[in-house]
Amino acid sequence: MNQVVPPKFGVGAPLRRKEDEPLITGKGIYTADYQPEGCLHGYMVRSAMAHARISLGNIGEIREMDGVRLVLTGAELEGRSMPCNARPKQIDGSGITAPVQPVLCPDEVRYVGDAIAFIVADDIETARNAAEMLEIDYDPLDVVVGIEDALAPGALKVWPQFSDNVAFTFGHGDEAKADAAFAQAAKTVSIDVVNNRIVANYMELRGCVAEYDGTRDHFKVTLGTQGGHIMRNILCSILELEAEQLQIITPEVGGGFGTKMFCYREYPLSMIAAKELGRPVRWAGERMDHFVTDAHGRDNLTHAEMALDGESRIIGLRVHVKAAMGAYLHQFGPFIPFVGTTMSSGLYDIPALFAKVEGVYMHTVPVDAFRGAGRPEAAYLIERLIDKAGEETGLGPVEIRKRNFIRQDQLPYTTQTGRMYDTGDFAGHLEKALEVSDWAGFEARQRTSATAGKYRGIGICSYIEACAFPGSEEATLELGGDGTLTLLIGTQTNGQGHATAYSQVLAEQFGVNIEDIQVIQGDTERVRQGGGTGGSRSIPIGLPSVRDAGLSLVKKVKELAADRLEAGIEDLELESGVVRVVGTDQQVTLAEIAASAGEPLMAREEVKQDEATYPNGTHIAEVEIDPETGDVSVLNYVIVDDFGVTVNPLLLAGQVHGGAASAISQALCEHTVYDEDGQLLTASLLDYRMIRAADLPDFDFQTRNIPSTTNAMGIKGAGEAGTIGGCASVMNAVQRALRDGAGVSELIDMPATPLKVWETIQAAR
Repeated sequence: MNQVVPPKFGVGAPLRRKEDEPLITGKGIYTADYQPEGCLHGYMVRSAMAHARISLGNIGEIREMDGVRLVLTGAELEGRSMPCNARPKQIDGSGITAPVQPVLCPDEVRYVGDAIAFIVADDIETARNAAEMLEIDYDPLDVVVGIEDALAPGALKVWPQFSDNVAFTFGHGDEAKADAAFAQAAKTVSIDVVNNRIVANYMELRGCVAEYDGTRDHFKVTLGTQGGHIMRNILCSILELEAEQLQIITPEVGGGFGTKMFCYREYPLSMIAAKELGRPVRWAGERMDHFVTDAHGRDNLTHAEMALDGESRIIGLRVHVKAAMGAYLHQFGPFIPFVGTTMSSGLYDIPALFAKVEGVYMHTVPVDAFRGAGRPEAAYLIERLIDKAGEETGLGPVEIRKRNFIRQDQLPYTTQTGRMYDTGDFAGHLEKALEVSDWAGFEARQRTSATAGKYRGIGICSYIEACAFPGSEEATLELGGDGTLTLLIGTQTNGQGHATAYSQVLAEQFGVNIEDIQVIQGDTERVRQGGGTGGSRSIPIGLPSVRDAGLSLVKKVKELAADRLEAGIEDLELESGVVRVVGTDQQVTLAEIAASAGEPLMAREEVKQDEATYPNGTHIAEVEIDPETGDVSVLNYVIVDDFGVTVNPLLLAGQVHGGAASAISQALCEHTVYDEDGQLLTASLLDYRMIRAADLPDFDFQTRNIPSTTNAMGIKGAGEAGTIGGCASVMNAVQRALRDGAGVSELIDMPATPLKVWETIQAAR
């Protein structure tokens, strides 16, 4: 059998990231590295209480302190508020009424970390000292924390102007049709699951530097984003600016995961201060700031019921999601459970479905998108439920899935929520994962663990997600006078390797090395428009435009070269920075062509996509539990994914490994805990445990791709998929280990910490 040789460049080439050398040698430039001359320093005063009326006592004194340049409070910023830009229609057709989230709270705070004042001083120590001396008179008010408490009859209302703490009610599917299916069911299976609240904890903390040029009434703001154009537009709406008045510069970004997509209060405050003081203002967040003010993720309580016929085929599904929103509706917060529940049916052929979503106010940090943004929650629910159905019907986790998968001959398939799955072989990737994980040999391995006094379990998650949602991304490609290529595009790398992925396609077209291609992102004045990075969109949406821009520019180059070389376009090839007549030594360099063009040589393309892509796959996790300590070890982890087309297998593996690690961390470790007074007990990395490298297995990852028909290059997004498939596979494995080893019958939910696992074992004993 001939071995397939990977290409040097182009789609499928396993190139190492060209971005890495400066990052791993300490030469990368992040927001915190930028401190322009004369820079002042901002510090945010945050609420120490979850709910209170406030008054500030010695503002005059603080403003007169040596080194203090400005103190902003809610009194000066009346009318300035943070937006909620996600307001889908509710189940009754009405819109969402969002409460006002002031840039600074004038008289009442609603969570620990809520913004009270912004102090600007000559240095950060002076600003911090001034904040500590600021007298804040708190008049404590009652607090409601936790979804069930907030929804209880007679519960304290976070917002008195509303009738209760339900922020919105969404619905997908057909309730009457679902009820009819349950009425004729031979068997029903139900489940209640927790999707625990997550703090993103990217390595690079947030920060910003705001500069103002009074001669042209223009701002420049340097900060880490997931898309400068989105950030610019939101800041302009807050401060009533035109887009031309604000330039956003995004340098290197040390992780985003959705949470850096949003506009936070420090950004407009730094801009206001920079304009008022006529000097640059820098704000740099600390880890504590991140815990108590950056949007949290997940935090759902969900009840679901599955109706089965006499052959254990699913005939109906009912889902009720209660999604924490925190004290305010965050930038895209309502959209997360709205989109997530459109994926409620997973990979299964379910003819009747109704999913209801209630958003819930409480006195906590607001909740918004985090890696996967609603789709991991949906996959976790259906995959825990299908496992339980397999157990209760006696079919087991494999047969119940195979019996209910959407078949290949049913594709394209439109779900009851309106999602259109175009391609896939769902039974195929399950079979491959079973083979690679040696599912058939599990019981022998389980006996070996039992001999050593350990419980062993194995679990499946077969998932599908929607990503790379309909839209487009403009790509502009320029050929410089020195023969180098510059790509300008409005996606925003957060460490994914965009520059490498884009460059390898262009390198193949132009016959150059990827180092000869400069990729410009993160400058809203150089890049004229952009949709940013989120929802696994950058490569599926951006790369088709990059490819087409490359083809257009190659055509222009060949036309100019054909004139100079007196040859036909079809006789020309591009290689090593020259255009050559095939089979001869006649050639002209790219630099010479650019110089002779008479005008800048460039091409601009924007490929539009009308439907999402639907990556899918199977994760199989194998775990071992020490019953004496409750500690869970992940021994083996197999992933078989369908990403349509693999652009770069090394970049893809990195994305999938990172996503799976994030999911394992949520399943076993991460636990955001508030006490009854609304104090965040897990407000630092001393109390909030994340997975460590030593806790992770070696991932066995492979693809079984079937190209997408909705994407111009057949690509299905991959940035979030590892997270989506991970939690349920780990928890199903933990569940089986506890059932087989200790006779545990009740559901164990995330996070499966050693204490929780140990207590579950003791209760069963």
